[in-house]
Amino acid sequence: MTHQVHAFEPPERFVAGTVGPPGERSFFLQARGGGRVVSVALEKVQVALLAEKLEELLTEAARRFGVDLELPPEEPAAGSDNEPLESPVDEEFRVGTLGLAFDVDSATVVIEAIAAGEGELDVEDAEAEAVEDDDDDDDDEPDDDLDRLRVRLTPQATREFISRARRVVAAGRPPCPLCGQPLDPRGHLCPRHNGYHR
Repeated sequence: MTHQVHAFEPPERFVAGTVGPPGERSFFLQARGGGRVVSVALEKVQVALLAEKLEELLTEAARRFGVDLELPPEEPAAGSDNEPLESPVDEEFRVGTLGLAFDVDSATVVIEAIAAGEGELDVEDAEAEAVEDDDDDDDDEPDDDLDRLRVRLTPQATREFISRARRVVAAGRPPCPLCGQPLDPRGHLCPRHNGYHR
């Protein structure tokens, strides 16, 4: 079976978003461009980790390549994308691995969401390495038979993605002030209260 690469270089829109009420949310990455919309499912922890690793990647790229990638913090917020995911949200695949790289030549960030193989869950960080030649990309990758979503973002678009991803992760159920676990509207069995509802 041939694998499919959904490439958006660059996408018109690339966001993290959710479907469902708090406590039952499903998390997705969604890319739009050229009349196509591709949605891939992933875990909440992967969204949080992706935002964190992208932040590190931009900082490392600025340090190593001397490119000024820092933006004023208020700049991304001005055009913040708070729109919901585009419907219908059809899951292409579930993400197993996330790969990140920084392309020095075009000063862009490359994000690859690779379909899960045998129960894997991983975030690979390419530590701001240059993506020089996409032709030899498939030769040395053991998982090149897996579907993947590839997007290429400018540093500003990356910062906007990070900002929204963090808002999406934080928008879930508020944490219990005692144990830190998410509060459930139907009641919360807090371990700090020996299982009594609060």
